[in-house]
Amino acid sequence: MSGEFGALLLSDARLPIGGHAYSAGLEPGLLDGMSATDIPRYLEARLRTVGFVEAAAAVLAHRTVTRDPDGLGTVHDALLARTPSAPARQVSAMLGRGLYRLGTRLWPDHPAITALRGLGNAPQRPVAFGVVAAAMNLDAEHIARSSLYDDAQTVASAALKLAPADPVDVVGWVLAAEPTISRLVSEAVAEWTPDTLPSVTAPQIEVWSLDHKHRTRRIFVA
Repeated sequence: MSGEFGALLLSDARLPIGGHAYSAGLEPGLLDGMSATDIPRYLEARLRTVGFVEAAAAVLAHRTVTRDPDGLGTVHDALLARTPSAPARQVSAMLGRGLYRLGTRLWPDHPAITALRGLGNAPQRPVAFGVVAAAMNLDAEHIARSSLYDDAQTVASAALKLAPADPVDVVGWVLAAEPTISRLVSEAVAEWTPDTLPSVTAPQIEVWSLDHKHRTRRIFVA
């Protein structure tokens, strides 16, 4: 498979990995009082924090599984250390389980997928993303861009259900984020190690995730 085709697959919201149940933290924010007019700003802020860390982790997982598969667990631990919210970890594991299922069904004998099995069937989503990307022949730039684009589109698509707007305007939010995504891609493909992996945080998103876990009326799991 060409890396370009694989990047399209991983960026497709219709991929059966559970993304339909996830709003990338938008629903918790809106329920806590964030204005719908702030959604474009939220999208950008999330890209610069959570999105960037996850893209860098996916790139690191990809490089590790192709160079030293035994080191994948260390990458996973480094990402967990940068995800203090338990609900955020649980959602990431849910999405990671979907990617794990995809990888083990479609590329069961690939060495990268063999290494992924060592983390159990619900690894954190960025690690699973990077490993499945290795099986699909993506390069580091494809991985970072696909991860960041997926994050932006997750917010945008959730917005259409949570705070209905003109769909064309919502597409405009993603287009407006392109310069930010391109800049972050160039940073995410750096030669990170588990110790130097970025740890940019978004405390408000983490607090919202903790509150959302206990809500009984919600559309998305997070």
